[in-house]
Amino acid sequence: MKKKYYTNLLFVILIVFVGLTSSFPQRKTVVAIRGEKFFINNEITLKGISLDGISLEGLLPNSRMVQGIFDDLNPETRALWKYPDTGEWNADRNTDEFIAAMPDWYQHGLRAFTINIQGGSPTGYGNKGWINPGFYENGKLRENYFARLEKILNRADEIGMVVILGLFYFGQDEHLQNEQAVCVAVNNTIDWLFEKNYRNILIEINNECNSSSYDHEILKPERVVELIDLVKNKKHPSSGYRFYVSTSFTGNQIPTSKVVTSADFILLHGNGVNDPKRITEMVKLTKEVKGFHSMPILFNEDDHFDFDKPVNNMVNAFKAGASWGYFDFRKRGETLKPGDPTFSEGYQSVPVDWGINSQKKKEFFELLKRITKN
Repeated sequence: MKKKYYTNLLFVILIVFVGLTSSFPQRKTVVAIRGEKFFINNEITLKGISLDGISLEGLLPNSRMVQGIFDDLNPETRALWKYPDTGEWNADRNTDEFIAAMPDWYQHGLRAFTINIQGGSPTGYGNKGWINPGFYENGKLRENYFARLEKILNRADEIGMVVILGLFYFGQDEHLQNEQAVCVAVNNTIDWLFEKNYRNILIEINNECNSSSYDHEILKPERVVELIDLVKNKKHPSSGYRFYVSTSFTGNQIPTSKVVTSADFILLHGNGVNDPKRITEMVKLTKEVKGFHSMPILFNEDDHFDFDKPVNNMVNAFKAGASWGYFDFRKRGETLKPGDPTFSEGYQSVPVDWGINSQKKKEFFELLKRITKN
């Protein structure tokens, strides 16, 4: 009798387990961190690749593509982002064109990109009234934003790319009513990612946590570790998997000991770093911060180029053992002209042409392709 009971119990447990595991979508791409190196599907990134005799294995070449799900809910500013060929803004077109461009990025050696639920400044720098919240005031997920995000994450998973997913951006966090809403937004986002079974995601709690523009104290350096730990403590209900998580600091800044101690990887920004030697120094100084342990250092924003020169910020980051991220926005003199159907400059300025078609974009991707031997 007991034998039959235990047999039936094991059968029930098996059925429940199979039901739980089969309810999650099957995915192709898994990112992992082992020491200071990144792995994709158990293979070290940039395997066998070196630059001037220095191994680049384990690095994650990336680009800042934060506007992939951008929208503007403010009718007074929405017209600023209209496409020159149609005379109107279209958030779904923006996402669809993002997705169409991704394979070309990959073929040029890009292995990751940063996208942010609350975007970034659609003019490159600054915030002037546009509303791109990503979440409702109480922290609930905005369905249309996450529908667009799902399309991007699905495509990244299909082609083997890693997504550095930022949750909050200064100038937009104010649309969450309080700190509780911020925590709810984090919980809801991670639960949504678990439900979709993504394994190719690195979490960036917020862009440049030391910016004075954040409204909520929990998003600032002294307390952002509370959100980092919140993500670290959440486990996938079936596999037990958790997401790697960090936050970033403003350009030319070294992260605090609190963040370094808590984070799974370090995010640096190269904005304001005009001498590539400083990039090398930033990597060195970061490793000297109290609490630093064996983990990757990754620049995911740098608006410096000089890709035609033998020494530049990207090359120095790579040689220092840090990943590097391209940041390009439409600068003065590159603004859209009325009636002009082309808008190729910049990956952050809206509307965005996600192709590799401006001079700067071509120089970055061509150098990356040569270095990574794609």
